[in-house]
Amino acid sequence: MASFVTEVLAHSGRLEKEDLCTRISRLTQRVEEIKGEVCSMISKKYSEFLPSMQSAQDLVTQVDKLSDDIDLLKSRIESEVRRDLHVSTAEFTDLKQQLERDSVVLSLLKQLQEFSTAIEEYNCALAEKKYVTAAQRLEEAQKCLKLLKSRKCFDLKILKSLSMELTIQKQNILYHLGEEWQKLIVWKFPPSKDISNLESCLQTELHLCTEEPQKEEKTPMSPISSVLLAFSLLGELNTKLKSFGQMLLKYILRPLASCPSLFAVIESQPNIIIIRFESVMTDLEHPSPSEVFAKIRLVLEVVQKQLLDLPLDADLENEKTSKIILAEMLGDMIWEDLSECLIKNCLVYSIPTNSSKLQQYEEIIQSTEEFENALKEMRFLKGNTTDLLKYARNINSHFANKKCQDVIVAARNLMTSEIHNTVKITPASKISVPDLPSPDEDDKLQVQKVSTTQYNEVVNLEPENALNQHSFSLPTCRISESVKKLMELAYQTLVEATTSSDQCAVQLFYSVRNIFHLFHDVVPTYHKENLQKLPQLAAIHHNNCMYIAHHLLTLGHQFRLRLAPILCDGTATFVDLVPGFRRLGTECFLAQMRAQKGELLERLSSARNFSNMDDEENYSAASKAVRQVLHQLKRLGIVWQDVLPVNIYCKAMGTLLNTAISEMIGRITALEVGRWKGALGSCILFQ
Repeated sequence: MASFVTEVLAHSGRLEKEDLCTRISRLTQRVEEIKGEVCSMISKKYSEFLPSMQSAQDLVTQVDKLSDDIDLLKSRIESEVRRDLHVSTAEFTDLKQQLERDSVVLSLLKQLQEFSTAIEEYNCALAEKKYVTAAQRLEEAQKCLKLLKSRKCFDLKILKSLSMELTIQKQNILYHLGEEWQKLIVWKFPPSKDISNLESCLQTELHLCTEEPQKEEKTPMSPISSVLLAFSLLGELNTKLKSFGQMLLKYILRPLASCPSLFAVIESQPNIIIIRFESVMTDLEHPSPSEVFAKIRLVLEVVQKQLLDLPLDADLENEKTSKIILAEMLGDMIWEDLSECLIKNCLVYSIPTNSSKLQQYEEIIQSTEEFENALKEMRFLKGNTTDLLKYARNINSHFANKKCQDVIVAARNLMTSEIHNTVKITPASKISVPDLPSPDEDDKLQVQKVSTTQYNEVVNLEPENALNQHSFSLPTCRISESVKKLMELAYQTLVEATTSSDQCAVQLFYSVRNIFHLFHDVVPTYHKENLQKLPQLAAIHHNNCMYIAHHLLTLGHQFRLRLAPILCDGTATFVDLVPGFRRLGTECFLAQMRAQKGELLERLSSARNFSNMDDEENYSAASKAVRQVLHQLKRLGIVWQDVLPVNIYCKAMGTLLNTAISEMIGRITALEVGRWKGALGSCILFQ
C-alpha cells in the first residue's frame, strides 16, 4: 500500500488546499472501511463465534500502518496550520476536527485489538495452568472493556458481547482455581460433621499441600501461592480466606478450646502436612488456659508456615499484591470469634472462686500475654491489645462478678428448697464462720485513744444485778435447714469481702444485701400455696424471718472495721432490712391464724347454736362440731409445739382456744329464756 503521506504532501513542504481536502476525504473513507471490517470481525468472533484469526491479523497490520500515517499527517497539518493560519483558519480547523474523530475511532480499534490479544493470551495461560498470568491478562481485558464503555460512541451490541465473554472467562478461571484450591486444602470430615461429639472430632483432618514450585519457571512460585495470588488479582481472596478461616475455627480451634482431652497432632508426609486430633484421658471438666493457648499456637504456626507465610509479590507490576499479608487478613477475619471462644470456654472457668487464689492467676495473665505476643510475631495480630488480654488483666472485676453470681445462685437454690427440713435453734446456737481478721492498728489506736481521754480513772460500771447471758438471744425454736445455710453463706461471703480488694469487697457486700432482698421476694411467692395451707410451714417461715432479722441487727456491726474504707462510714449495715423481715414473718403467721380461726368458727356454725339439746339430731350436730374444734386445736398444738418459741406458741394457742370458747359461750348465752331447758344438754355435752 502506497504511503498516503507521500501523496498528500506538496512539494517544497507546503500543502495545496484542494489536494489536501481530497486526500483527507480518502483517508476518512479508508478509516471507516477498516472500522467496519474490524467491527464485523469482532462481532463474528464474540457474537457469532466464527473463526477469523487470519483476517484479524491482516486488519491489525493495516490498522498499525494507517495509524502511523495518521500520526505523521496530523503533525504536519498542525505545523502547517500554525504557519498558514492567516490563509484558511476555518478550513484547517474542520480538517483537524475530522482527523481527531478519526484518531478516536482508531484508538477504539486499538482497544479492541488489545482486548482480543489479552483474551487469547489468557486462554493460553489457563491451558498451561499459569493462573497468575491468566488473571493478569483477564485484568488487562477488563481495563480495555472499561475504556471502551467510557466512549459513548461505540456500538452497544459489541460491548454487550465483550462483557458477556469477559464474565464467562472470569467464571471459568474461578472454577479452575476452586478445583485447585480443593486439591491443595483438603478437609476430611466424619459423615455427621457433629463437632460436639468427641468421636467426630477425632475423625476430622486438615491436609495442606506443600508441593514445591517448578524450577524451570522464570519466577518460581508454589502452586498454593499461585492460586492465592490469582484469587487476589481477581478480587476473590477475601471470600476464600474467610471461608477457610470459619472452617478452621469451627472444626479445629473451637474443639481445642472447649475439650480438655483433645490435642492437635501434626504429621508430615511427602508434599503434605496433616493436622488431626488425638484424645487423652483427663479428669478436668474445662481445659486450662495455658494448655489451650499452646494447642492453638501449634495449629496456627503450621497454618502460618504452610499457607499464610507465602510470597505473593513475585515481582509483579501490580503494586497492591506486594502489600498482601495473609496472616493479618485471616486474623482480622476470625480473631474476634476466636477470642470470644477462648473467653467463654476457657478463661471464664479459670477465674478463682476464692480471693486467696487470685495471686495464682498471674500465671494465666502471663501465659495470655505470651500467646498474644506469639500471634503478633506471626503477624496474625496487630500491635494493639486485644479483648482477650484485657479480659485476663481485669481479674478483680471478673472475680467479684463471678463470686457474686455464684452467691446469688446458691442463695436462690436454698430459697427454693423444701422448708419442712428443720434444725433446732437454741440461745447458745452460733453461726460457724472462720475467725475474722483483726482490724487495722489505726482503728485499735483510735479506740484506745477515745477510751483514755474520756476516763482517767478506773470506774466500775458493772450493774449489781447482771442480765442473763441469753437475754438478747433468739428463743428456742425450729427453723429451716436451708435458712441456716443461707445465713452461713452470708457470713462466709462477708468474711471473703474482708480479704478482697476494695472494689470486690463493695460488690460482695451488696451481694449479701441482695440475698436478703431476694429472700423477701422469692420465698413468699415460691412457697405461697404451702404457706397458706400448711400451718406448720407458716410457723417455720415465721421463725425463719425472725431468725434472719435477729442476725441482721448485728451483722453489719461485726464487719464494720474489717471491710473496705468506703463501707466503714456507716453504709455497712443491714438494720434497715430488719422491720421488713419481721413484718414478713408476722403477716404470714397472722394470715395462718386468721385461716385457723375461720375454720374454727365454720365448724362451730354447724352446732345449730347449741339449742334444743334434748333433740337427738341437734345434740349429734353440736357434739360433732365440738369434737372437730378440739381435734383442730390438738393438731395445731402438735405441729406448733416443737416449732414455735414457747411464748409465741402459748399466745397462738391461747388466742385460738379463746376464740372457740368465746364463740360457744356467745351462742349459748344468746339462747332465749324459754330454751334454757336445753342448756342442760349443752352442759352435759361440754363435760
